[in-house]
Amino acid sequence: MQTNTGTVAPEQLEVSRPTAAMSIVTSLFFIWGFVTSLNDVLIPHLQGVFSLNFFQSMFIQFAFFSAYFIFALPWGKVVDHIGYRNTMIAGLVTAGIGCLLFVPAASLASFPLFLAALVILAGGITALQVAANPYVTALGPARTASSRLNLAQALNSLGTTIAPYLGGLLIFSAVAVKEGVAKSAPLTGAALFASQQQQASSVKLPYILLAIILFVLAVVIRLFHLPSLHSKNTTDLRPSDLHAGGETIWNKPQVLLATLAIFLYVGGEVSIGSFLVRYMHLPSIANFSELQAAKYVSFYWGGAMVGRFIGSALLRKFRTGTMVAVFALIAGGLVLTSVLGHGYLSMWTILSVGLFNSIMFPSIFTIGIAGLGALTSEASSLIVMAIVGGAIIPLAQGRLADSIGIQHALLIPLVCYVYIAFYGLWANKRITVEI
Repeated sequence: MQTNTGTVAPEQLEVSRPTAAMSIVTSLFFIWGFVTSLNDVLIPHLQGVFSLNFFQSMFIQFAFFSAYFIFALPWGKVVDHIGYRNTMIAGLVTAGIGCLLFVPAASLASFPLFLAALVILAGGITALQVAANPYVTALGPARTASSRLNLAQALNSLGTTIAPYLGGLLIFSAVAVKEGVAKSAPLTGAALFASQQQQASSVKLPYILLAIILFVLAVVIRLFHLPSLHSKNTTDLRPSDLHAGGETIWNKPQVLLATLAIFLYVGGEVSIGSFLVRYMHLPSIANFSELQAAKYVSFYWGGAMVGRFIGSALLRKFRTGTMVAVFALIAGGLVLTSVLGHGYLSMWTILSVGLFNSIMFPSIFTIGIAGLGALTSEASSLIVMAIVGGAIIPLAQGRLADSIGIQHALLIPLVCYVYIAFYGLWANKRITVEI
């Protein structure tokens, strides 16, 4: 029954406007996918602007993904107080403000200010993750939650596919770097600052456009009156403390192992994406320009989009753990082939990893919270916090790339996929809930 607070119980939501609500929420998956993969273009661009090594350039991902660790639990408390819908609106506004901060960061040619803007932007995206992922699982039967979340993630992948292509056109095409002059006469002082300002200014337009889109989405959700699900029946879906009803998630292996799996999956996926432009720029791989390489990054994220549509169908026929293990083993094999090969073989095998990344996040998430009842919200918060792997693992890969080169540094994602395969096999034996 509709209450005077404008909220409904989950069983009523299923028969009222689930399709419309799902459509609105999946638009958020699209936008945060777009924002996240735009970092893959931002990294090589700012690396050139500020003359950063690989390790230093990975602080872009560190700033972005550390926000998940910092803000996941606080946003969970916000969900408890204002509900899913209002949390989504707050997240969109916060992310929009972060995008606008790119303008002064570019004008001042300040790398620290770019990092601060990324933290605020990612803080808003964290709110969307914390609210939207469990919300989608509540929009239908538990048995099809994994399939439903995979469909939503497919829209996320559409955003990650488009972003590198458009970002490359807007950012790299707007920058004319005179490499020959730079090498023969390195700039210093005011001339260097002016050059950095000119090159950094190319990020202003894409992030201003993103801010506008984020603010418009916030208005749309506010006007749509998306059901808040602020009901005692949905307490178990809202991130809160790390214990409930006398129980604790710390003695739930499925949660702890899923948390590590998400940490390694996001870390491996982000590490590969972060280095793709520079990887394809190598003479031994494809010798592409940055603009050419940025376009090909879309194949990596586009593969994930295609894989999620295929995976959504496969997950209706095969156990989730089985699919996670198989996809992880194939992804690991492709990474190993890229490390040992050269030329277009190495390029296309690493780009193909995206196809098998596809089902991993939503499937691991679903396994991690399966059958937990009152502990569902606590598990959700902890798993979302594990996205901080996207901050830590790229730093490690950056340090290794500075030492032994980009190609062999890909051994780090390989280790990540080995663990994920183990987790999928473990889940098949230990998780009794049908998923």
